Amino acid sequence: MFLNITGASAAAPGSGTVITSGTGSIDFGAFPGKSDATLVITGQSGILAGSIVKAWLYPATTADHSVDEHTVETIQVSAGTIVAGTGFTIYARNTGVINEKPLGWEASGYKAGNAGQGTRLYGLWSVAWMWF
Repeated sequence: MFLNITGASAAAPGSGTVITSGTGSIDFGAFPGKSDATLVITGQSGILAGSIVKAWLYPATTADHSVDEHTVETIQVSAGTIVAGTGFTIYARNTGVINEKPLGWEASGYKAGNAGQGTRLYGLWSVAWMWF
C-alpha cells in the first residue's frame, strides 16, 4: 500500500556517497488491526541490489496516532527485499505480543482461556527510511 511517501537525495558530507531518504505511512488496518504490515517504496531508480537500506518509526502524528504513541509503541521496523532500479519493502511488526498459543496447543491440553492474548496494532504509523 502506498501512502504519503516523500523522498530526497543528498551527498553525505566529505564522502561522495549519495544518501536517499524519505518518509511514509505504514498501515496496520482498521481496528482491531493486525500484528504486521508492509510498505513498498518505489521510484528509487538508483538503488542497487547491494545498497544498504534502513527504516524506523518516525515521530510524526498520523490520522490515527499521536507523536507520543510513536515513541512508546512496541513496533519493530526494518527494510529489505531490494529490487535494483526500483525500490525496497519496509516491514513493521508488533513485538509486544504476549501469551501466544504454543505450537500444537490443541493436542497438548493447553487451556484455551490462556491462549492468544496478544496485542494488535491498528491504523497509520509514520516511518522514515534511507538507503545508500
